[in-house]
Amino acid sequence: MKDAARERLIKIDSCAVSDALDALGLKGTVKGIGAISAGRRIAGRVQTVKLGPASDNVPKRHLCSAAVDAAAENDVIVIENLTTEIAAGWGGILSRAAKTKGLSGTIVEGPARDADESNDIGYPVFARSATSFTARGRIAEHAWDVPISVGGVNVEPGDLVIADGSGVVFIPKVSEAQVIEKAEEIAAREAAMAAAVEAGKPVSEVMGGDYENMLTKK
Repeated sequence: MKDAARERLIKIDSCAVSDALDALGLKGTVKGIGAISAGRRIAGRVQTVKLGPASDNVPKRHLCSAAVDAAAENDVIVIENLTTEIAAGWGGILSRAAKTKGLSGTIVEGPARDADESNDIGYPVFARSATSFTARGRIAEHAWDVPISVGGVNVEPGDLVIADGSGVVFIPKVSEAQVIEKAEEIAAREAAMAAAVEAGKPVSEVMGGDYENMLTKK
């Protein structure tokens, strides 16, 4: 069954969604995370993974594998790795498994590796950085399908997320209808402005009062 909210979201860009959050006084925009492979827009429901220090007390399953197995088509795997700036929270085999399941992409709060492999198969990965360092002996999966933190934003399983060339934006599930409606309004206004510029209207007029008041106008 198609997710109507996700289908609407994928037609907008992250900037319009970020503007909508600003207009509504909500938090969700993350800075510093960008595409390291297959840099195209993704959107979907969040399936979370929480990583932490490697320890004998932590189960030995491969990180993120349970989340990938449990995720539904078009979901986005979102990983919190606040333990290390070098060890990868995601890799190429996981990208292959996620692509085979029809997932939209992966977002890592931290590094990811095998960027070329993920790019070669056309699977989008967004991360703080690319790395060659393995997770083995450095980090482990502590939990999945739990609340996590990404760029100071609290992220819950089932929230919506959009990521593209401009950035990553999370939408709290409780506010998604309001946010998407506002983002669609903003996107429509921007499309009208773009059309006016292309028709020859001076950009100083187009980017005047209408633009500056766009987030508050009804």
